[in-house]
Amino acid sequence: MELNRRHLLAGAAAAGFVAPIKAAPLSTFGLDAAHFGVRAGAAGDQSGALQRAIDQAAQARVPLMLAPGVYRAGGLTLPAGANLAGIRGATRLILTQGPSLLSAEHADTVSLSGLMLDGGGRTLAQGRALLHFDDVKAIRIVECEIAGAGGNGVTLQSCDGEVTHSTITGAADNALFCNDSSGLLIAANIIAKSGNGGIRLWQSDKRSDGSTIADNRIEDTGARDGGTGENGNAINVFRAADVIVRGNHIRNAAFSAIRGNSASNIQIIGNNCSALDEVAIYSEFGFEGAVIADNVIDGAETGISVTNFNEGGRLATVRGNIVRNLGTRRANRPPDEAGVGIGVEADTVVSGNVIERAPRAGISAGWGQYLRNVAITGNIVREAGFGVAVSVVAGAGVAVVSGNLFAGTVRGAIVGMEWQKAATGDLALAGAERYPQLKISGNQVN
Repeated sequence: MELNRRHLLAGAAAAGFVAPIKAAPLSTFGLDAAHFGVRAGAAGDQSGALQRAIDQAAQARVPLMLAPGVYRAGGLTLPAGANLAGIRGATRLILTQGPSLLSAEHADTVSLSGLMLDGGGRTLAQGRALLHFDDVKAIRIVECEIAGAGGNGVTLQSCDGEVTHSTITGAADNALFCNDSSGLLIAANIIAKSGNGGIRLWQSDKRSDGSTIADNRIEDTGARDGGTGENGNAINVFRAADVIVRGNHIRNAAFSAIRGNSASNIQIIGNNCSALDEVAIYSEFGFEGAVIADNVIDGAETGISVTNFNEGGRLATVRGNIVRNLGTRRANRPPDEAGVGIGVEADTVVSGNVIERAPRAGISAGWGQYLRNVAITGNIVREAGFGVAVSVVAGAGVAVVSGNLFAGTVRGAIVGMEWQKAATGDLALAGAERYPQLKISGNQVN
């Protein structure tokens, strides 16, 4: 049986509602926006006609289809059930007015697909996005291209849903900023040339988030607004617990590839990270629980840092990572503060990692008295300053260093540290008995 407008409307009536569209042609693909006077390639602003079409289609809960071409509009509001669809790579909306190109508040099941959404570099209000969503449930942004946002590319405030298989380029602030959202799937996107951040996943207070950030490609993340790490991160998870960051390809960021700040139970697994101008992977400040495993880091000032025991940062495993080619990358960075492969402080196992060319230290355990219950086992450290630099300051806790292989550690395989200063000879060779809190055994030094 042929599916036409009459059959669709009859089916709608049988389901208990009647669509208010009187003369709009429906098809298996949805409602044609041209019926409302929306014209591809028109020189003028089409915001009014587009808004009417969006409202009618959303009320009927059918997709609104936009044919290939350019549409100039702005300040468009998406009500509950809005489903705006175009032809991938061919349907372009260009911002002309309003605080955002598209926005929604207190809605559900809003969908965008196959659209090119262009901000044209027009400056947006502070904290505003080209696509701005507040309290939208089951949002879906798929196979869209979002370019030239004069603020954030996409903001998701108190939302759930997905952003997948989309491209976000040239956002002046962040490509994707998510705050107080939950259970998001952010996957298989391409993000490039963000002004201050790639993906920011934040919570206003420390609490469970449960989102997954997976299989994205993120390149050329800047820090236009400066700072000491709040900007310039490809992925930043802040106060959001129970987040998985998996399988992302990250290259060239002004600070970190992945920065977990006060983010408990974070899993950072199988990411490929290169050309980072600060710490490649961070788990810092007041967190409990971090798994950092099977990542490849090639080129950073520091590879992996699990830190801030003084702020409650503790409980981690760092295993199976390849970390190499570390050293000073920023002109104002003191050389002695860069070039550490893996740094940890409290209640952490460091095992099965391979670290190569770390001019400061392959592995750093503790900072002053901030060292507790660290096990460093089964790692390979090659071409490093210190193989393992472990704190022996009064008050530092227990560390086990066993079964590691060291080759080319020019300043010693295992050396006790007082803050930045070497305080012992090579404890892998002699003198370890002076430090009963250190358990050193079975290491191979070449």
